[in-house]
Amino acid sequence: MKLEDLRKIREKAEKELKLREGKARIRIVVGMGTSGIAAGAREVLKAFLDEIEKRNLQDVMVTQSGEKGLSSHEPVAEVWEEGKPIVVYGNLTPEIARRIVADHVVNGNPVSEFVIEVREA
Repeated sequence: MKLEDLRKIREKAEKELKLREGKARIRIVVGMGTSGIAAGAREVLKAFLDEIEKRNLQDVMVTQSGEKGLSSHEPVAEVWEEGKPIVVYGNLTPEIARRIVADHVVNGNPVSEFVIEVREA
């Protein structure tokens, strides 16, 4: 492996770490408990990260949590936005995750057909 290859790997890892840590205007929390992973949460998490990176969204952070108690709706994700209620999405796929980034995160329009709960922060 060349030094340049190692630099590229490090830069990619640093970008992904930035998406998972720090202060952000919007935080997306993907449920990564056993039932979520079995239902495809890893692919959903990856789709969120890829779409945010592709759009170069600097103020959006993606994290993960354990079980949310919503196993019949897995994979699930919450969108936390400053000053707004928490929007919980269920039955997610990578395509829906990309749509949530485009419609909700970028344009401020929650994707209502996949919202399973809205609650105060």
